[in-house]
This record gives sequence, C-alpha cells and structure tokens, in this order.
Amino acid sequence: MKPSPEPAPAAPASGKPRAALLCWPRLLAKAGDYAQLARMHRPIGSFLLLWPTLWALWLAGHGQPPEGTVLVFCLGVFLMRSAGCVMNDIADRRFDPHVARTRDRPLAAGRVTVREALWLAIGLSLVAFGLVLTQNGLTIGLSFAGLALAAGYPLMKRLHHLPQVVLGMAFGWGIPMAFAAVTGSVPALAWLLYAANIVWSVAYDTFYAMTDREDDLKIGVKSSAILFGARDRQIVALLQGAFLLLLGLAGLMAGCGPVYYLGLFAAAWLMAWEQYLVRRREPAACFHAFLHNNWVGLAVFAGVLVDALP
Repeated sequence: MKPSPEPAPAAPASGKPRAALLCWPRLLAKAGDYAQLARMHRPIGSFLLLWPTLWALWLAGHGQPPEGTVLVFCLGVFLMRSAGCVMNDIADRRFDPHVARTRDRPLAAGRVTVREALWLAIGLSLVAFGLVLTQNGLTIGLSFAGLALAAGYPLMKRLHHLPQVVLGMAFGWGIPMAFAAVTGSVPALAWLLYAANIVWSVAYDTFYAMTDREDDLKIGVKSSAILFGARDRQIVALLQGAFLLLLGLAGLMAGCGPVYYLGLFAAAWLMAWEQYLVRRREPAACFHAFLHNNWVGLAVFAGVLVDALP
C-alpha cells in the first residue's frame, strides 16, 4: 500500500498585509511628532489666519454668513495652516538645527523624515481642498492661488528681506475666498481688507523675526527684523497705524457703525501695549508681542460681529 503523498507546502502569505499592520504601531508612535510638525500644539498661527477670514465672512454676509460656509472656512484655516507649517519646516530643515527656538522641531531633530513630512503636507492639503469643493467655482479657483502662496512663502526668506509680505498674502487669502464664497465676487472691500491684513502680518511677524534675529544673521536667513534694524519698533508702529487706517476705510466702505470703530480702538490699545513689551527688544518679550496679536484680531472681529447684530 503506497503511503499517501504529503500535502504540498502552502504558498507563503503575501507580506503586504503584515507590513501594513506593522506600520500602524510606528505611525501611532510618531503621531506626537506629526502633530508637532503641523503645530497642532500651538494654534496661535491658526487664529491669526482665522480672524481675518471671519472679518471677511461677516462683512460679506452683512452679519449673517451661511453657517455651512463658516464651518468650511474654519476647518480649512486650521488644515491649511498646518500644511503650511509642514511645508515651512521642509524648506527650513537645514536652517532649523542652528536656531535655538527651532532645533527641536521633528524634522530638524531627525524624528520625522522628509518623505513623511511631504505626505503629511499633501494629506492636509487634499482634505482642505475637499472642503473647498463644496463651494462655488470662483472660490475653488482662488484656492489654487492660496496653495501657491503657502508653498512659496518658505522660499522667500532666501530671496529677500520681506518674506513677511508673502506671509501676509498667504495668511490673508481667506479674505477674497470668503467674499467669493458668500457673494460670488471679490469686490473692492475684499481687497482693502486684504491689504490691511498684509500690513498687519508684516507688523506682527516682524516681532516674531526679532526673536531669531541673532541666529538668522549667523546662518544667512533674511527677515524684516534684519532689514529694519534699529528702526524696527518705529517701522512696526507705522505699519500698525496703516493697518488701523485701512480697516477704518473698510468700515466706511461697508457702512459699519460706531461699535466697529470701538473694536478698532481696542485693537489700537492692544498694539500700543505690544510696543511697550518690545521696548528692550528682548527675544522672549518680542515673542510675547507676536502672540498678543491674537487679541488684536479678536478685538476687530468683536467689533464686526457686535456691530452687525440687529
């Protein structure tokens, strides 16, 4: 009697499912680094994008912007700010290790690879674009320019001393997009608000640049703080005044009432306090003044919001 043949060895299982399973613990272990790379632990930058967007939504909607549009823009602001931070760190990965404030960032410290950072930036941008697709064609078209500004800003600090202007253009791009989403057009009022936001961005980001001025001089990074030199405070004060003037003109164009101007007065008082904070140009105080601009944006929005109430 012949022995029964031995069963053929089973084909080796594909390694792909196993590899995918093995990736998850690694991804979860790095979740904190990805969150830090996207600055989720420091939402101040998101708020500095959010306030101008809310000014625009409320002025475009005469105090009653569509709720769905407000939700889309709020989520989009946080997503695109995070994507912009990742893009910035990719561009600055060779500079950040030499700056005291940035040397512990995930890319600079080697805890996240450039490839991982690229995928994170792409993922965040795609989710944000998915939100934009719920809006009209003009808003969708404008979003491509916003992405180009966000991607281009990190390169500007290698080309000239006013990368803050491009930052302001990127941070304020939600303004024309908001008007496009609510009204289907981008009127002169939107561009006036946009100009005001650019001026404001140069002012507060100069405070930010003042914290790194000594390190930036050593490694060759350009900034408005280096360009302005000893006259930094005076030039920032002029920019802050121009910001308030442009917002005042925007209020006249939009037919705003006295409560709106009370918001501007509160913003002016807050900016005067910032000038006091940076009087000695100490890095910690300059950084505090930068963070303080969150309250400036909120003061302006409070004026817009309350003034629009029936």
